[in-house]
Amino acid sequence: MKFISFESVCRQVPLIPCPVLGVNATGLQPNCYSRSIEIFGGLMFETATCIVHIVAFVMVSIMIYHVNVKYTAVGKREISIFLYFYLVTAFLEVLLISGAIPTASSAYPWFAAIHTSLMCATSWSLLLNGFIGFQFIEDGTALTVWGIRGSSAGIALIAFIVSLGTFHNISDGLSSERPTGLWAIYFILNGACILIYFVLQVILIFSYLDNLWPLGDITFALAFFLLGQLMQTIFSEQICEMAKHYLDGLFFSALCTLLGVMMVYKYWDSITKEDLEFSVGGRTINWEVKDSFDYPTASFSS
Repeated sequence: MKFISFESVCRQVPLIPCPVLGVNATGLQPNCYSRSIEIFGGLMFETATCIVHIVAFVMVSIMIYHVNVKYTAVGKREISIFLYFYLVTAFLEVLLISGAIPTASSAYPWFAAIHTSLMCATSWSLLLNGFIGFQFIEDGTALTVWGIRGSSAGIALIAFIVSLGTFHNISDGLSSERPTGLWAIYFILNGACILIYFVLQVILIFSYLDNLWPLGDITFALAFFLLGQLMQTIFSEQICEMAKHYLDGLFFSALCTLLGVMMVYKYWDSITKEDLEFSVGGRTINWEVKDSFDYPTASFSS
């Protein structure tokens, strides 16, 4: 794979930036692509991948609901930011890969840049969530919540400018033929954020937690993320040919990313506890009486 070049990757899998990269932004096409289907007189591309994203909408909505009902859990507002970013990113990805926003339209580069910026904001918010468990700053405060929101918005803005500048060839450093900056934010920044998050969680588990069961959750999450990237960037063409053009690496990338997000949620859920005194959830709490009390029996004589 050429460094600072999307050419090899785009020959494997139809990433969202690929149609607006290459010489004069004419596009880079994959060697093998999944079949399209006709719906309501139009063509829908990457159907299987879109179905995965639709499932993701449902699953993440359920996760967000369960986060919200854990009224006193540590980092609930912060993890919600990450989940909302992922939800919006997946929604926009459906519009782009399905052909609802045609690659030939003048709006496509703008939406592709927004998608890249949302990806970076999602990874950045996950990274900042990695520090919440250490309680350097109290969670749920305006400082942590707006700190994550504000810095994620800043990262998204930078990613948007770099992406749109690359798609429109505004300079040698921001060129669709040599997308150095786009490569850096698309692969290096996002990959570094995810990797640092997992390193932080391993440190947290061994330093502060009494049991190591959450280590399994976070290990599975990392494994799913890595597997998705391998399927997408290296084995997509082979998968596409073996599946007779019904699937490609984009499908497995979306599926593994969803599973990774689910394991991140499961990990967060396993290390957070509610303060029962302040929990107002609708669940019945069974209290266990630890001490027994012997009361004197009064005897009455006539």
